[in-house]
Amino acid sequence: MSSLLKVDRDLKTRVETFREQISSEAEHLVASFFPKKLLELDQFLKEPILNVKMWVQLLIPRIEDGNNFGVSIQEETVAELRTVESEAASYLDQISRYYITRAKLVSKIVKYPHVEDYRRTITEIDEKEYISLKIIVSELRNQYVILHDMILKNIEKIKKPRNSNAEALY
Repeated sequence: MSSLLKVDRDLKTRVETFREQISSEAEHLVASFFPKKLLELDQFLKEPILNVKMWVQLLIPRIEDGNNFGVSIQEETVAELRTVESEAASYLDQISRYYITRAKLVSKIVKYPHVEDYRRTITEIDEKEYISLKIIVSELRNQYVILHDMILKNIEKIKKPRNSNAEALY
């Protein structure tokens, strides 16, 4: 029985180390990576796109809790992270589709070099993709801003969803 307890303590220590590592990495993302990435993306974009929308998003007040003691704040943050993840995946899919479409057109040009419409279409889809990529970069920057702002405004409730006053009541 004592060896079983030792294994449990060892596992508990390893799990706690894992939790601390994840927490440290997450805090680094919020404190350092997100701000650096949003500034990097902002620098890449020379024209402001949808800054009125961004301004309104940043005016949203911090999420207040009721009887749920911060759990809903965590759920909201996780939902926002999932949304960003999903949108990033769709951006990657869009880029892959662009290359497939372009490759098909290039093969048509090789097969039918005298058809000028294929050459013009290549130019047009390249220009369209450039504009699309610029919009994607803008959206990525905006998503980093929103995530950073949301997490910072609610960091206490995200890190500690139960306040100590509620525990004293019971």
